Amino acid sequence: MRPILPLLLCLFLAATALAAQEQFTGRVISVTDGDTITVLTQDKQQIEIRLYGIDCPEAGQAYGNHARQSTTNAVHGKNVKVQPMDTDRHGRMVAVVIMPDGSSLNERLVRDGLAWVYPQYCTREDICEPLRKLEQAVKMSRRGLWIDKAPIPPWAWRVGLQCY
Repeated sequence: MRPILPLLLCLFLAATALAAQEQFTGRVISVTDGDTITVLTQDKQQIEIRLYGIDCPEAGQAYGNHARQSTTNAVHGKNVKVQPMDTDRHGRMVAVVIMPDGSSLNERLVRDGLAWVYPQYCTREDICEPLRKLEQAVKMSRRGLWIDKAPIPPWAWRVGLQCY
C-alpha cells in the first residue's frame, strides 16, 4: 500500500499544476501597454497578463500609443476569458485573451497591424502558425505599423535603448 502514496501525491501535484493553468474569466482593470493588461478575477485577485506570442511597439515607438489605446478600447472594463500558456521572466502570466465577442485580442492586434508575432516566444504551432500567416497578410497590405518600409520590432528597439 505504501508505494501507492507517492504515486497519489504525484498525481495530486500534477492535477494542481494543471488546474493552475486552466482558463478563467476576469474583468480588465488596467492596460499597461498594447500587450500587457491586468485582470481582476472573480475572487478579487489581480493578475498581470502578457499577451502570448506577440509583441506590440513600445510607448516611444511609432504605433506604441496606438497599440495601447486599441487594447484599452477593446478590453478595458470588460470581462475576458484568459487562457494561460506560461509565466514570463517577470512573473507575469502569459496568455491568450478572448474578448467578449469571442475573438482573440492577441490576433486582433496582429490583424490591425499593431503587433509583431514574437518569434522567440511564439512556439505553439496551433496558435503561432495562424498568427504568422495573418502577420504576413497584414504586412503585404501595409496596414498599421507595416506602412513603414522597415519597422523596428520592439525586441530590437529595446536592445537599441540599452546602447545609449
